Formats: sequence, structure tokens, C-alpha cells
Amino acid sequence: MGKRRRVAERRKKRPALIGGLVAVVVVGAGVGAYALYGGGAEAEGRTASAGSVKKVKTGPLTALEVQTAAGRFLTAWQQGRPAEAAAATSDSAAAGALLTEYAEDAHLTNITLTEGTPSGGKVPFSVKATVAYQGVTAPLAYDSALTVVRRSTDGAPVVDWHAAVVHPDLRDGDKLVTGASGTPPIKALDRDGHELTTAAYPSLGSVLDGLREKYGKTAGGKAGVELRIVRGAAAKKAKLSDKTLAELSKGTPGTVRTTLSPALQAEAERQVAKRERSAVVVLRPSTGEILAVANAGHGFDTALQGSLAPGSTMKVITSSLLIEKKLASVDKQHPCPKTFTYGGWKFHNDDDFEIKDGTFKASFARSCNTAFISQAGKLKNDDLTRQAQEVFGLSRDNWSIGVPSFDGAVPVQSAAQMAASLIGQGGVRMNPLNMASVAATVKSGTFHQPYLVPPSVDHRKLATASRTLSADTLAQLRELMRYTAQSGTAAEAMAGLGPDYGAKTGSAEVDGQKKPNGWFTAYRGDLAAAGVVQAGGHGGDTAGPIVAALLKKG
Repeated sequence: MGKRRRVAERRKKRPALIGGLVAVVVVGAGVGAYALYGGGAEAEGRTASAGSVKKVKTGPLTALEVQTAAGRFLTAWQQGRPAEAAAATSDSAAAGALLTEYAEDAHLTNITLTEGTPSGGKVPFSVKATVAYQGVTAPLAYDSALTVVRRSTDGAPVVDWHAAVVHPDLRDGDKLVTGASGTPPIKALDRDGHELTTAAYPSLGSVLDGLREKYGKTAGGKAGVELRIVRGAAAKKAKLSDKTLAELSKGTPGTVRTTLSPALQAEAERQVAKRERSAVVVLRPSTGEILAVANAGHGFDTALQGSLAPGSTMKVITSSLLIEKKLASVDKQHPCPKTFTYGGWKFHNDDDFEIKDGTFKASFARSCNTAFISQAGKLKNDDLTRQAQEVFGLSRDNWSIGVPSFDGAVPVQSAAQMAASLIGQGGVRMNPLNMASVAATVKSGTFHQPYLVPPSVDHRKLATASRTLSADTLAQLRELMRYTAQSGTAAEAMAGLGPDYGAKTGSAEVDGQKKPNGWFTAYRGDLAAAGVVQAGGHGGDTAGPIVAALLKKG
């Protein structure tokens, strides 16, 4: 044991997994030697005398502790010893079940794990394996990562267990299964009849998964043999679809036609590629057809399933409420002080600006927070919730667009939280799909539930709103958005797109984030779009150019 410790402390290079063991090369006196590290207390150099009180080790992890814990886990996993690998994690029961499933249910063999360069307690690694099922094989390769932490009971370094360690697309509770897929594949088509693929449109991975899950069994296809992630309860609650990781034999796909426009989808892909963590959706206001949906990350579908505070874009809905209740009017004077206190919170405008003797139109165009917060005391706690539900069709959890989506949330709140919700903070949560729908409702005058697959395909019933805005309220709301696009915070992005247009910018503060999320929602003619750039800054500068480019393309 002592010899192992001395060699480890003299090592000059990072370990690699060789034949399932961690090997460290030490060069001395012209001779190469390999020190092999096993598991348990011996590898960590810890002993305890009989009857001694066991102490919980604390403090930052050393590089050796990270290397040893990661090596012990990866070596046991690679060599097909799931119980031993699981014992090196923070949750041996969950880890053991999934690692056993990896071999027995997923039928993965010839596993090779290659460790990358650690960063603190995080250790990246690559995986190569073979999926073998009933005489048919397919290769599998991907990258993952683990994090070493101290175990709470004794402070020993262990792998912090989550299913994503095994594969980054796994959520806790998911399963890996190889076999005849329960859902036949589908060939998704755009509105012109051309096939939609992730090779042409990288953002559509989650959309295609969702289409297959919903329509695979009814579209006329036949299942093949695949390695798939079968979602558990937590992932299903988050509306994540099952995912194919490897295809051993092809099934016969059925056909599903969507409403996506090939030109707009291609442009949406190009635009989000320019901004990290961006997402955008384009709709046709007169029908609700989704013409494009794109995400920069190509992972989680923020555009359709995101749940983010929408910031000042929410003021479109709030303005409709204030105008209906005669608490605001486009050309009437409206207060916009530097700050306003409500419910014990002091609300500010950006850079504490104020508009003296200004109109409500001026406050909307410049996105004055206090102009809205100052009206909170005149509203009931459920007024904004009812407005969002009854007029804009939001926050009812009843949209059926053809793939999993989030329909927005505008919960009933009180005091300061209610006031914050008026400016798109508090408990309000939206995504680009929701905010594009808000702009579309203003443009068309009536809520049309967005959809990606025509309801005629499966005779499903689309959601509706229980009422529409009066002609006067609608005219004022359009004037607010037109003026903002022409002379307000959206003017730079929307330059040259008028006169039949309207827009609203937004910025949403997020705890622990240096820059706010930037939002932009707008319409032009029979197109409406909304986008978000997370941690990007002001919406007019970040999401604005993405949305404007798509409105111009359409």
C-alpha cells in the first residue's frame, strides 16, 4: 500500500483506463513502471484501528481522490462488475439497477471507457460499446461525465450518482432497453411534402421524437429493433419523449405531415446558430400553424417546452387587462416614476429612468416597470390569471399541438408576487411558443391554439379561449405594439418591416445569472414570432434580430 501511494504522488501524467485498470506511467532511471489502483480504503490510504471513532472527512477533494474514485467506478463498470461500480457512487441501489440494466436489458457489450481531463471534481469520459441483440449488432459511441463528491456518511470520495452519468440523455428513473421498438418509426414531412431530418434541421430532434411517440402506432409503420431510452415518471412529467440511441434493424416508417415551412425552418436554424442558448418559434396568426421551431442547443426543447419568466413581453397581456379595466389608455397620461413600492418590495425601472407627464403608450414603448406595478393595488389577485386564460388561451394545460409542449403558467398570486407577475416575473412562466401565440392573438384578434400537426390527422380537439378583446381594447393594444416597433425598444430590430407590424421586448432577471434572459415577441402581416436568448441581455439586442430576420424571411 505504501509503495502505491509513493508512486501515485510522483506521477507526471493523467491516468488512462488500460484493460479496465487505472494505469499511471512513472519514468525513473530510464525504466517505465505501471502502478495499478484498485478500490476500497487501501487505494485511498486510509486505515482505522480497532475501536477508534470514525471521523467524517471534510474539505476540498484532492486531485488524487478525484482520480481514484473516478477510476474505481469506471474500471468496475467497464469490466462488467455493476455492484462494485455502484458501491463507488452516492446511491448504490439506483446505480446498481441502471448499470445492470445497461448490460442485461440494453444488451451493451465490449464497453470501453476513456477518461478525459478532470476539472475540479468533474471528470469527462467517452464511451464506446456494441449493441448486440439476436445476432444483430450496432456500434454506440457518446461522451458523458461524472462528478466526484464526498459521501455524507464518512466523507469518502464517491461518484455523485445520477442516471445522466451512464448517458447524458437519461433522466433519473428512465430505462435503457434494446428490442423491437414499441413504437414504429415515422417519416415526418414539412408542409410541402419534403422529409424533415435532423441532418437538414438539427433543432428538430426532440420534435421528431415527439411525433414518433404520438403518431408512430397510428401512422401505418412497422417497428424495428433499437436501443431506446424509455422515459420514467419524472421525465414524462417534464413531457420528454422516448429517444432512440441506436438502430439495429430498420422498421417501416409511417408518414406524418406537419405545418413546418422548409424556408422558415432553415432560416430559424441559421438564426439560433448565431446565439448560444437561443430559441425561436414562428406561427401563422390566422390559423395557429407552427411554421418554424428551433433551439441553439439541440437538446432540451426550450422553444416548445421551456418554462421561463418572460419579463416585459408579459406586458402585452397586462396592458390588455389594464385597458379593459379603464386603468390605462394609449394616449392618456400614466405614471412612470423611477421606483414604486408594493407589497414590501421596491420595484425599479432599468437604470431607474422615469417618464414625467408621459402617456401609457410611452411607458409601454420604453418598457416602464413602475407604470404597471403602480396599478397592482387596483387589481384582484386572479385578474391577470383570468386574462391570460380567457383571452390568450394560456395556463390551462390543454394545448395539443402534436408533440409535447408547455402551455404557460400564470398562477394566482398576491402582494409583491402578484405585482411582479404584471411585468413577467414572480411565478409567471412562458416559452417562445407561448409568447408567439400572444403576438398572434393580438394580430388576429382571436386566440388560435398553435399546432404542428393539423387536427384533421387524428381528429383531436384544439383548445379555445372563452372570450375576445373588445374592438377598442384590441385597437389600443395593436397601437402599443406598433409604436414600440416603430419608436420604442424594438425599433432597431424591426427597422424596415412596417407598417403592418408590432413588437414588445423583454428582459427577465434570473437568480445567479449575470445577464438577464432576453425576450422578443412580434408580428408582421400573417406571421408572428417570439424568441428568447438565455443569459443574453436585453431582448431588443439579442432575441430581436432573430425574430426580425424570420419575419423578414416570411
